Amino acid sequence: MTGTFRALGGYNYRVWACGALVSNMGTWMQRIAQDWIVLTQLTRNNATAVGVVMALQFGPQLLLLPLTGYAADRFDRRKLLIATQAAMGALALGLGLLTVTGNVRLWQVDLFALLLGCVSAFDSPARQTFVSDLVGETDLANAVALNSISFNAARMMGPAVAGILIASVGVGWVFLVNAASFSAVLCSLCLLRVEELHRGDRAARTRGGLADGFRYIRKRPDLMAVMIMLFLVCTVGVNFPIFIAAMSVTVFHAGASQFGLLTSSMALGALAGALLSARQETPRFTRLTAGAALLGAGLALASVLPNFWLFGLALLMIGMAAQTFTTSTISLVQLSTDPGMRGRVMAILMAVALGGTPVGAPVTGWVADTFGPRAALCLGAASGFAAALTGVVYLARRQAASRLIKW
Repeated sequence: MTGTFRALGGYNYRVWACGALVSNMGTWMQRIAQDWIVLTQLTRNNATAVGVVMALQFGPQLLLLPLTGYAADRFDRRKLLIATQAAMGALALGLGLLTVTGNVRLWQVDLFALLLGCVSAFDSPARQTFVSDLVGETDLANAVALNSISFNAARMMGPAVAGILIASVGVGWVFLVNAASFSAVLCSLCLLRVEELHRGDRAARTRGGLADGFRYIRKRPDLMAVMIMLFLVCTVGVNFPIFIAAMSVTVFHAGASQFGLLTSSMALGALAGALLSARQETPRFTRLTAGAALLGAGLALASVLPNFWLFGLALLMIGMAAQTFTTSTISLVQLSTDPGMRGRVMAILMAVALGGTPVGAPVTGWVADTFGPRAALCLGAASGFAAALTGVVYLARRQAASRLIKW
């Protein structure tokens, strides 16, 4: 198989992709339900409360960093993923049962978000690096892009389904459906042909594993630039649950189904961005920079649009830009990192991407509550433009260094 979907030619990746699609759809349904119940049922349209939940969910990426990257490099990633996916399914089940019985409280949602963040901190680097075990180096960039296609296809369908379920049977059932969806990815992990996995070098048993990862990045100007750009964008630029929820409820006065539709609109744009990325043989730093600039422009445009439908169209552009940026980042870092360091570097990358949320999400929520959702969108736009400027500076320095070497 060649072209956009060439990685699907391998049995292991094909099985994994099917299970991941179902699980990703359930995960996106839960994200919508979690934001909606906090914003409309457990508080009085308090965007700051949504930001706090996001901070608790993504904060453990930073706190557990000394352990998560080393675990992804040192242990069997397939077995590690079986454990983390089962734990996340159990947490979704617990939150769902609390909600359908009418006993859920805001502090409980906060607690479940924190526990989910702890499990996800181990799951994320293992899941990202597991792709290389499934396909090897040749199709790695394509497999990363196809993962993004699956993720965004789920993000397109999941919120719309979640909106319908919330309106018809209630939020709790969305959590229960997500719990059931983890059985798909667990089955796919059990069905893999273990003998055909491309097992790379494993990290040595050293206490300084994480420090080695930081030293490795510090010696690489390209990776340093990527990490800075990622931090700028992910701290405030991609707090989409806050942007969309606040605009939907306080500006457009929309219901749950319309909220899901807006999220699906952005996911459709992200899906288009992932399809374009899958056609690229090699990720380029210029695409990363262009994605950041386009994200800033899209958020700036969305901040001034007057109605629901135009805002939804702007989300298409935002989704495409965000996906171009993230897919290029993951592919570029994985392909340019030594296999023995990949888990630690990816853990640091995921910590930068998700660890900025505990700082940025509450601030973004406060800006939305105090100055309005449009001001929060402007803040996100500024982060996109700042990241693009960082990329331009790096490219200019690289070009200048190249000319100096030629001389």
